[in-house]
Amino acid sequence: MIAGPHDVVGVVSQPDRRRGRGKKLSPSPVAEVALREGVTLLRPERVGDPESVAALAAMSPDLGVVVAFGQFLPKKVRELPGRGYLINAHASLLPKYRGASPIAQAILEGESETGVSVMRIEREMDAGPVALVESTPIGVRENTLELTQRLSEIAAHAIARTVDQIARDEVVWTEQDARRATVAPKIEKRDSVLDLRESARALACRTHALAPRPGASLRLVEDHDSGDAGEILKILRADVQAFAVGESPEAGTIERDRNDIALRVATGDGWLVPLTVQRAGGKPLDVADFLRGYSLSANAHFAIAPSHEPDSTESNSLSSEKR
Repeated sequence: MIAGPHDVVGVVSQPDRRRGRGKKLSPSPVAEVALREGVTLLRPERVGDPESVAALAAMSPDLGVVVAFGQFLPKKVRELPGRGYLINAHASLLPKYRGASPIAQAILEGESETGVSVMRIEREMDAGPVALVESTPIGVRENTLELTQRLSEIAAHAIARTVDQIARDEVVWTEQDARRATVAPKIEKRDSVLDLRESARALACRTHALAPRPGASLRLVEDHDSGDAGEILKILRADVQAFAVGESPEAGTIERDRNDIALRVATGDGWLVPLTVQRAGGKPLDVADFLRGYSLSANAHFAIAPSHEPDSTESNSLSSEKR
């Protein structure tokens, strides 16, 4: 926006928060840019407070652009600009996947494409009329982080194009068909636990939707008769294979190849083939590197439905896209 032809009269961002390992009080990335570029910056705890609304009004904005702001925007803020509205880039092909986790949800549902919809902000979440839609295919093993990064670039250009259209009075708003609306709810920690009774394709989709955080989880059990709860292993990337004709292994069964550099896990329908894994406290590893450093016993298998709670330090949502 700063590099474009329109004046950025001000930026509103979250207050400074404690970030990183040292928990040092730091500005958000957006606030850092505003400070560096000398743009007027507001960092209110509540953007709807009278003093915040007065500061916004003093800037006399024509239009407001909102991305992943994380606070509720009351009507007096939504309608404050001269054009009478704010716009937002939502990471889905609306009316599909309104809500907190549209990127992860599209991967979870096995969608072949997703995109960005630039819309007007209204009280109902992600329900406003749409000005522009940009679609993009989802890669076979593309994860939430990778897709988020791609969509952020698409969103930046889509917003710039929409602002140009608004400035020229050429924008066309299309109302959403509420009958076709679906919801992308916040993804919780419990969603990271893989249930091996599901199909391999569904589990691969969940694996990529949850990567890299919190990560899909399986519980490795070394002995059928042991009372040991077993080690938790995160699966960060995976492929699938169909069962051979007449093949019906028990869910959770592990098979390794003859060179011991690959493994596959039986599911309710087909084999899940882990490609990247991570042990607790370790770094992500190609499965071949994992197997070189971890000796699986002959009785090793994965629990069909792990009964653990992921580490409490993990994020309980895959998406920071909130309003």
